Amino acid sequence: MTTREYIAFLQAKGFKLGKEALGFIAFGQGYTAASDELVNIAIETTLKQQFCFDGSYFIEVLERLQKETNTNKKARNYVRTFESSH
Repeated sequence: MTTREYIAFLQAKGFKLGKEALGFIAFGQGYTAASDELVNIAIETTLKQQFCFDGSYFIEVLERLQKETNTNKKARNYVRTFESSH
């Protein structure tokens, strides 16, 4: 599901995301180059943990998700490279 679709889904369920929240979401996705999937997870985590949308918390969650995803990808690539050389 794209982030745009996810936001529409949330709004249909009654979550009101204002211009500031939408701005943080767009900024965070551009700043981290995160996929829609990670952005959606960060939005959901923010709403569940903060009980509202907190822009700085969202950015922190998104940065951590992106860092962990990149680290896991590097580790998997390293293991594949190591295995193929032996």
